[in-house]
Amino acid sequence: MMSLPAFRSPESNDSTLLVSSRPSYANRAEFTWWCCGSPFTLTIAAFRPQHSTEGEQALSHHLDSPAARQDVRLDITDLYVFRGIVGTAFVLNVSHSLNGPAIPGFHPEGMYELKIDLDGDAVEEITYRFTFGEQDGTGGQHYTVRRIAGTDAADAFAVGTLAGEGGTGERLPGRNGERIWAGKAGDPFWIEPTVLRAVGHAVQYGTTITVDGWASRTAVNACAGHTVYSIVLELPDGELPVSRRIGVWALSSLRTDAGGWRSINRAGLPMIHPLFAQFDERLGGDMNTGRPRDDRAMFGSALVKKITGIVAAHGTSEDPDGYARRLVSRLLPNVLPYFVGTPASFGFAEWNGRALTDNAPDVMFSIAANTPVALGIGKESVVEPPSASFPYVPAVPAVG
Repeated sequence: MMSLPAFRSPESNDSTLLVSSRPSYANRAEFTWWCCGSPFTLTIAAFRPQHSTEGEQALSHHLDSPAARQDVRLDITDLYVFRGIVGTAFVLNVSHSLNGPAIPGFHPEGMYELKIDLDGDAVEEITYRFTFGEQDGTGGQHYTVRRIAGTDAADAFAVGTLAGEGGTGERLPGRNGERIWAGKAGDPFWIEPTVLRAVGHAVQYGTTITVDGWASRTAVNACAGHTVYSIVLELPDGELPVSRRIGVWALSSLRTDAGGWRSINRAGLPMIHPLFAQFDERLGGDMNTGRPRDDRAMFGSALVKKITGIVAAHGTSEDPDGYARRLVSRLLPNVLPYFVGTPASFGFAEWNGRALTDNAPDVMFSIAANTPVALGIGKESVVEPPSASFPYVPAVPAVG
């Protein structure tokens, strides 16, 4: 790997993450940005691009109405797939506590789906669909889980079969051996906001990653102590054959006034939106509403252009365009691959599911830039660690 020249802060011996000869940051200031799919305000190094566009505003969610755009209950923050105790575990997180959602929990007019492709064509053969009722006096919600298989798995109106139903916070036994849980949990994710914003800007404008004045000793986890609402599904090995390579993605949808469903968020590989749509609202909206099988045709050229720009700026490839095209062939379709029955590992050597403690930002940022990028923090920055027992997600932090 090519190493970058280290800049030494005058008040510290710690090296900054990356260096550019063009300073792009002023003194510390307050601004609003997007982390983990949610808007929040933080006082850190203020980013001052040398040019600005419409995309350099806080990204909207492209929901069904102005009010819905502020509703993080449909905003997918992360998707995880890993080996559980009895089978394959899936974790879908929404409703992040950053900025304090007006109504936490799950949207009663929303639909949350876990999609599973069994044959590598980026079309789902199995869908597990979660729908929730209104909150009761204690904040709990009744919910229903349905399993839809075959060609109906892609149909938002297909009924399928009932897999389970119950209340949030309860461990539910599924009708086919599934284990199901939904409720409030700690967020296992970590992100350094200064680095996140700098990487997003470099990808958008084809520049080097610049974090002037930032040092690893000052790195903070913007998600530390925060909470999410998790959907956890564990499928027994009889449901998904061991050693089968599957592709997984998650989808949240909102019921429309006309009685249909509008796709709101789609998540597969981690960090796709922070990398490519942090400063490109239109691309982010389009990628949320499309289908995985169409990703290369719809978004391949845009991603190739962005990756080519940042790799060329860093000078880490003799053929930036060729590197970008090879990488995009891995990134799209935006589906998280996993070999059933194996330990999950989302790392530099392989993308095989995603464990709750995998360092996805370092991996994706470094691969996209073809340059080492480190946040300066790791899983030790998470307040509550994941659990070894079902439902696996971290407990709600005492400060959350």
